[in-house]
Amino acid sequence: MLLTRREILRRTVILALVPVATQAAACADDGADPGGDGSGDGSGDGSGEGSGETELPDLPEYTYDGPLGPEDLFEFGVASGDPLPDAVILWTHVSPADAAPVEVWWEMSLDAAFTKRVQVGTFQTDADVDHTVKLDVTELAPGTVYYYRFMALGRTSPVGRTRTAPTGSVDRLRIAFCSCASYGHGYYHAYRDIAARNDLQAVLHLGDYIYEYGTNQYGSVRELDPPHEILSLDDYRRRYRHHRRDADLAELHRQHPIIAVWDDHESADNSYDSGAENHQPDSEGAWADRKAAAIQAYNEWMPIRSDIDDEGRIFRSFEFGDLVDLVMLDTRLWARDEPPARLDVAGQTDPSRELLGADQESWLVSELRGATARWRLVGQQVMMAHWRGAAAPGQQGPIFNPDQWDGYAATRARLFETLRTNAIDNVVVLTGDIHSSWANNLALDPWDAESYDPATGEGSLAVEFVCPGISSPGLGELGEVIGPGLRSLNPHVQYVDLQRRGYVLLDIDRDRVQAEWYHVDDVEAVDTTVAFAAASRVDYGANRLSAADSPTSPLTDAPDPAP
Repeated sequence: MLLTRREILRRTVILALVPVATQAAACADDGADPGGDGSGDGSGDGSGEGSGETELPDLPEYTYDGPLGPEDLFEFGVASGDPLPDAVILWTHVSPADAAPVEVWWEMSLDAAFTKRVQVGTFQTDADVDHTVKLDVTELAPGTVYYYRFMALGRTSPVGRTRTAPTGSVDRLRIAFCSCASYGHGYYHAYRDIAARNDLQAVLHLGDYIYEYGTNQYGSVRELDPPHEILSLDDYRRRYRHHRRDADLAELHRQHPIIAVWDDHESADNSYDSGAENHQPDSEGAWADRKAAAIQAYNEWMPIRSDIDDEGRIFRSFEFGDLVDLVMLDTRLWARDEPPARLDVAGQTDPSRELLGADQESWLVSELRGATARWRLVGQQVMMAHWRGAAAPGQQGPIFNPDQWDGYAATRARLFETLRTNAIDNVVVLTGDIHSSWANNLALDPWDAESYDPATGEGSLAVEFVCPGISSPGLGELGEVIGPGLRSLNPHVQYVDLQRRGYVLLDIDRDRVQAEWYHVDDVEAVDTTVAFAAASRVDYGANRLSAADSPTSPLTDAPDPAP
C-alpha cells in the first residue's frame, strides 16, 4: 500500500503543538542560527522572519513499559525532506522482531537537547508500508531549524536536524545538489562532505539514488543486497535498506532536509513511461508491475511529499522567500516516450514525442511565468543542453546521447521559445544523470551565429549546471578521447570534466548564482579527500555564464549539527 498525504495524516496523531510564531532561525548573509542552538533571533539575516519567542507548550513525555525492542530498531536512521515554510516531512524505519504493527513516538524541538520541544505525536506503522514512518509535520515556523527524533518499543532513534523554508526577503542561500550513487562502484565520500556543511538550506538529489543491478553487474568494489537485479517490491525495499545502512548516506539524511526526484535506476536503466532499456518483459514480467513496485518503494523510503491524488507524480515546486523559486521535474516515468536511436533525426525532432507530457509541460511553463523570486531554479534529471559529436568538415555531427533532451528536441525548443518570447530571465537548470561536471549556456541553436555568440554568450536564454556522480563512473577512456575536443564542437559548453566524481554547491545571493564543483580523489578508497575543483557563475539578468575562480565563503554562525 502506498501512502498518500491524506493517509499519512490519518496514521499520525499530533498530541500537541506550538503556534507558528516561534523563534525563527536566520538563513542568510551572516548565518542560519546566530543563537547557535537552532532557535535564532532573526537579527541581520535578511530572511523576513520575526523573532517573537512564544511560550513553549507543556508536552507529554514518551512512556513505555513493555519488553524492549531490538537494539537495532532504528538501524536505518532518520531523514527529512520537502521543506515548506510551515511544514516538513520526517522519516524513519523500525525493525521489530516480528511483522506486528508498531506505534512510533516522534518529537520536534528548537534545540538538540530537546528542552524546547514544540510538537510531539505518534504514528502507527506496519508491514504494509515496510515499517517505514513518514509524516508531514505542519504548523511550523518559517526559516527555522528543528531537531527531531523517534521512540518505539523502549528504543530511541538518532537525532536529526531539519529546516523549514524561509519567507520574506532573503539575501543568501547555500544548497548542494547531487546524483548517481552506484554502491557497487565505491564509497559515498561526497555524501559525508555534504553532510558536514552546516550552512546548507537543503540538498537536492536529482536521481539514481539506487541502482537496479546485482553484485558485479555494475561495479565490483562493494557487494549489494539483494545480490541479483531487483525486480519485485521486496527486492526494491531490500535495496533501499541496504543503501540506508551506509553511514555516509545516513549522515547526509540526518543533517539536512533533501528534495529528491527519481531518475531511471530507481526503476531500471533508461526507463520511460511504458518500458526501459534494462527490462525484458519475456523474462522479467510486466513493466507496469515493476514500475509500480519501484514507485511504491521509493515513496516508502524517501522523505518526499506524496501527492494526494496521484502517487506517481513527483514534479512539484518550492519557494525560498523572495530569492529562489524551485521546480522539480520528472523527465522519466511520468510521460516520457521511448528514446529514439542516436542517428534517428526524424524521431529526435518529431513534435509529437513527449519528454515531460503535456500536463507537466504546461505546469512548468505556468510555474516559470508565475515565479516572482529573483531566481528560478529547475531541478531535473537529464542534460538539457545540446551535445553533438564530431562530423566531417562543414557538417554538424550527430547528437551524443538521445536519452537526454537532445532526443526530444521539440520539447526543448518549445521551452526555450517560451523563455524567449515571455522574457523569462534568471533561469538556472540543475541536472544529474551523466556522471560528469558541466557548465552550459542554453541557447535555441548554439551553432547559429545569428542567434548565439560563443565568444560572449550573447543569445543564451538560461544556464545549466550538471553535477558529477556521487560514486558512479564517468566516461572513462572514452572521456579522455572526446574531452579535449568537446568544447570546440559545442561552443555553449563553458566547463566540462568527464572523469571525476563528487557534487555541486550552489551559493545564491541577489546578484548571482555560483556553482562550485567538489571532486573526490578516489571513490574506491575507504579514506580519501574531497576538494574544490572549479566554479562558474551567472549574474542576475545576464542569462549566461561568467568565470568564477575561487569558492565562496561559508555562512557564519551556521546552526549546530545534529549530535
